[in-house]
Amino acid sequence: MSVNVNRFKCGYCGACVGVCPAGALELIETWIEVESTCTDCGICAKICPVGALEVE
Repeated sequence: MSVNVNRFKCGYCGACVGVCPAGALELIETWIEVESTCTDCGICAKICPVGALEVE
């Protein structure tokens, strides 16, 4: 499994970064980086206001 960020939908609000229990998301200017520490819990996808994150 992995978390994918749809760059066309993402508004770079940072909501996902703040809720990640593993600290695996980082907002870099206009880019969300998913680190290898991601546990695929899906919390970020649930909190995203525009549906830009999905767990596959």
